Amino acid sequence: MKLKDIIACVDGQLICGESHLEDEIARGFASDLMSDVLTILEDDILLITGLSNNQAIRTAEMSDIKNILLVRNKKPSQNMIDMAQELNISLSYTPYSLFKASALLFQKGLEPVY
Repeated sequence: MKLKDIIACVDGQLICGESHLEDEIARGFASDLMSDVLTILEDDILLITGLSNNQAIRTAEMSDIKNILLVRNKKPSQNMIDMAQELNISLSYTPYSLFKASALLFQKGLEPVY
């Protein structure tokens, strides 16, 4: 799925990272535990999380994740946005829960990491 289709599927909003809208995303990984994210060795994944702080950006950077979707209508701080822009990571948010966003994306064909 393309990032723009993912955002549309979950009634989301892109905060930063317009250059990623055409990114092909093969798999999704939903977690609020960044230690779990660090175990992922896949490419082209979407991190779906409710953790709206700099730790999510740093973890994405270490895991080579270029796209983050925040759930539960969580909005990133300006510091988080600035860091994401500096690291070329897209940030989006959705009003849906982690469960609902993941279910909708799975239903549309986004594969899980495992």
